[in-house]
Amino acid sequence: MPAEKSTTPSFDGQRFLRTLTAKPGVYRMLDDAGQILYVGKAKNLKKRVSSYFRKSETLAPKTRALMFVTRAMEVTVTHTETEALLLESNLIKEYHPRFNILFRDDKSFPYIYLSTEQGYPGLSFHRGSRRKAGRYFGPFPSSAAVRESLSLLQKLFHVRQCEDSFFQNRSRPCLQYQIKRCSGPCTREISEQAYREDVRHTQMFLEGRSQRVSKELVGRMETAATELDFELAARYRDQIAWLKQIQARQHVSGIRSVGEIDVIAAHHEHGAAVVEVCFIRRGERLGNKAYFPRRATEASAADLLQAFLPQYYLASRPVPREILVSSDFPGLEALAEVLSQRCKRRVRIAYRLRGERARWLQMAEENARFALRQHLAGRESIQQRLEKLQQALGLESMPERLECFDISHTRGEATVASCVVFGSEGARKGDYRKFNIEGIVPGDDYAAMHQALSRRYGRMQQSEDACLPDIIIVDGGKGQLSQALAVMAELGLPGVTLLGFAKGPGRKAGLESLFLPGSKAPLILPPESGALHLVQQIRDEAHRFAISGHRARRAKKRMHSVLEDIPGVGSKRRQNLLRAFGGLQGVSGAGIEDLSAVDGINSQLASSIYEYFHGSE
Repeated sequence: MPAEKSTTPSFDGQRFLRTLTAKPGVYRMLDDAGQILYVGKAKNLKKRVSSYFRKSETLAPKTRALMFVTRAMEVTVTHTETEALLLESNLIKEYHPRFNILFRDDKSFPYIYLSTEQGYPGLSFHRGSRRKAGRYFGPFPSSAAVRESLSLLQKLFHVRQCEDSFFQNRSRPCLQYQIKRCSGPCTREISEQAYREDVRHTQMFLEGRSQRVSKELVGRMETAATELDFELAARYRDQIAWLKQIQARQHVSGIRSVGEIDVIAAHHEHGAAVVEVCFIRRGERLGNKAYFPRRATEASAADLLQAFLPQYYLASRPVPREILVSSDFPGLEALAEVLSQRCKRRVRIAYRLRGERARWLQMAEENARFALRQHLAGRESIQQRLEKLQQALGLESMPERLECFDISHTRGEATVASCVVFGSEGARKGDYRKFNIEGIVPGDDYAAMHQALSRRYGRMQQSEDACLPDIIIVDGGKGQLSQALAVMAELGLPGVTLLGFAKGPGRKAGLESLFLPGSKAPLILPPESGALHLVQQIRDEAHRFAISGHRARRAKKRMHSVLEDIPGVGSKRRQNLLRAFGGLQGVSGAGIEDLSAVDGINSQLASSIYEYFHGSE
């Protein structure tokens, strides 16, 4: 292809434009060392490149920075915009220019592999290059999605999933055959022709044609029943039942068999960006994956999609028949044409959506917003978030120790309060404490919080080495906060900042309210606030710790026998009593004579047991 080049030390853009063609092509901006700074494509090179040489104040800050260091430009003219798109993608992958939006090229997506070239093909989990002969179904967003699908296929079609070396050296069927998860091809328990039919149905199912599979199985079940082969008919019946369950689940979730669709949404805020890809395969939503580009400080959603889609789909990745995107961008039609030519079938890229597809896109956009907020929260250090919390609460100094309390119980049973501690280094798990709450009305969370705080800080008050926190967070609103205020007043511990943290409407993350003593209205922090993320993290850890303590206490209590509370009744005597009377109810209703007849129970101990249940006369 013809090329035009400028390498003048002081780059003269106007002079370069005078000789530039209006044909499609790719342009490259170079620095004084000849390194590529930016690669772009254009349907009309002259018109596109001219836009970089307007007055600097009209350019975006990123473009001004690019033009400040540009010392040369190279242009490659192509015959079509499609050729320009492919060339641009290849150059970005090869040179990784520092002014282009770059996405990590993740080639590690897992697949389901079907080894169709063998007499008895097998299914397996696959990750990596796809060079072996056979069929690859995917990509799946996670290994868990692949394993779930493989487990489902085992129940449906009984196609083997063992290694070839294991398969070739069997003298008898393995356990999978015994539990009806494999048809036993290793020892020829099934004919090759019948096994091939199972493989064909597996392929059809993975291609999203489960309705057709179901119809075929119904026909075969009827044929087998007519021929009085009831065992085979029962197997077809079970397969049909499984398929009906799967189809019903898909219908309830609102996702019908629509083949392969990728739903892609871009979101940008606070100097960071994300592109979220949601996978629809075989009519089921298989999950989603988030990509966080570098060098996307001022990119719009359209810019992100324009950069992402070529890098994502032109990297030898399987392309679905339909791609739904959150916004239009220049070159969308050209990209669809390129992908269609590569796949030798029509690939549709759509952005104006209605009905079910619009709901999928809305789902992807919500996931993108959530993923970006999580990414921003994780990117900030604890130190940065502590500083933001200081600013949000108007504290004179940055807090160094935070303690959070939460209550957990099941309808008042086995109430446990947790206390977790965070500092500038994060969680201080060695300082965590749990409190078994006793002597309160079951289910009274206010009394439970009052007891936990009193026990925690009453002990601290008596210890010279105790380190009081800078902030005490209680999980709850004004009621829980009032208990904390009462305890601090009772113990005479001023100077500690108290904070109530209440869940938002619908218990949705990011909508929580912070209650401060003396403030009539709650403090509402924006969902992207680092201070809010820190308090959320501490609250969630207190919640986790309380639940784990409550479950352990509840399990221990439910395993506890009341007979253990009777002096002299050990484990062996307890077993003898329960065995003799058939359970605790029989023991509690027995008389002294009956009790003393049990092995190991003398008359004195029998009287003690009787009095425990009935009281002394």
